Amino acid sequence: MNFVDFQVVSESAHLPSQNLLQKWVDTVLTDTTEDSEIVIRIVDEVEMIQFNEQYREKKGATNILSFPFELPEGIDSQLLGDLLVCAPIVELEAQQQNKSLNHHWAHMIVHGVLHLIGYDHINDREAEEMEALEKKILKSIKINNPYEEK
Repeated sequence: MNFVDFQVVSESAHLPSQNLLQKWVDTVLTDTTEDSEIVIRIVDEVEMIQFNEQYREKKGATNILSFPFELPEGIDSQLLGDLLVCAPIVELEAQQQNKSLNHHWAHMIVHGVLHLIGYDHINDREAEEMEALEKKILKSIKINNPYEEK
């Protein structure tokens, strides 16, 4: 079973339900046999700007940040890590990209959870592998390729 701790501190009125967020997490982790825990914190731009500058040394807000939990040696935990999602940025991107808001949210959550379990997109090979997995996972829940132009 996958436990998700939801922390909503965003003023947005257009957030997906906790059931949908849980479904998207579960879809990514469907093949894992171990129980896991994830924190999803939904924020507005002010908090995202602070985290993006502090942890990535980048100015401005971004759509999602993933913070994988690094276990100290000899400690056992089910915590995979934290996802910080900026609701206004996700909404703006969905509008700009002419995508369903829930579909874009699903993509962001899938993307973030993949980071928590070790996937990345630092180089082209990693990016291709991660994007292919994202497309496969999203297709399994009837969401089109998020990288196609509309």
